[in-house]
Formats: sequence, C-alpha cells, structure tokens
Amino acid sequence: MSTTEFQVTGMTCGHCEMSVREEVEKIAGVESVDVSAQTGLLVVTSAAPVDADAVLAAVDEAGYRAATA
Repeated sequence: MSTTEFQVTGMTCGHCEMSVREEVEKIAGVESVDVSAQTGLLVVTSAAPVDADAVLAAVDEAGYRAATA
C-alpha cells in the first residue's frame, strides 16, 4: 500500500473536490482518493507507488493545479 500527498490550488467547494476525485480515480492502480477544498490536500492511496505525473495531469484535466506536497 502506498500513500502520496499533493497540494491542489483553485478548489473552493464540494463540486471541485468531486471533479478532482473523479479524474484521479481513473488512474490505474488507484484504490482511494481523499481530497479537501478547505486544505487543498489530495491524498492518493494505491497498491503500488502512483505515477505523480499522471496525478498532476488528472488534476489539470479537472481544471486545477497540483504539486507534490
């Protein structure tokens, strides 16, 4: 089990969280996604280490910016 944290900017509400969660959940191997608009924290849990570039691209696809925390 691997957990990776990212800092996401631009989220302001539950809809923002849902958009990010839906995109990140599409990444192969991702088991769970926890995201908070209030803190900007995105926590991705996966069986093996997740590809950080894939997560950053997924967050970008959702319309936000992310960086590794």
